[in-house]
Amino acid sequence: MEIILLKDVENLGFKDDVVSVKNGYARNYLIPQGYAIMATPSAKKQLEEKLRQRAHKEKSLIEAAQKTAEKIKALDIKIPAKAGKQGKLFGSINNNDLAQALNEAGIEIERKYIKVIGGNVKRLGKYTAQIRLHREVTVELPFEVVQTEEETPAENEAKSQDTQTEAEKVSNEE
Repeated sequence: MEIILLKDVENLGFKDDVVSVKNGYARNYLIPQGYAIMATPSAKKQLEEKLRQRAHKEKSLIEAAQKTAEKIKALDIKIPAKAGKQGKLFGSINNNDLAQALNEAGIEIERKYIKVIGGNVKRLGKYTAQIRLHREVTVELPFEVVQTEEETPAENEAKSQDTQTEAEKVSNEE
């Protein structure tokens, strides 16, 4: 069965694509959920006209995505994380953490468009993520997971003694 996608569907296609799927998938899931419509001859004509009108806007969207891709390539992303002695993380780094790091760098990208190559990151080191900015523009983002700066117990003890001596000084002055 041929359908016209109304939204991007993962592993199937992008918005306004005409794709062939099995009848049950279209009738039971895609059409009732509002992801697609039947590809009738009149619907195809409407789609062609819509795509013709949108061609100019599409060029500007691609150019904007390419500019953003250049900004992303220039970034040096380091994500701090707590890790054990062998470099194994307490937890993991995923696309949500990358989206937050990019937002802090001034580039706003939804996490669903970020894909960490190899799945979640569970060790310190250098990794790569793939970011889809537009259906025709994807960019590879190298990033590094580094250990957070933690104080040793001796430093913590020294700081607590410093605060105690300051408190004693204040009480002596009074």
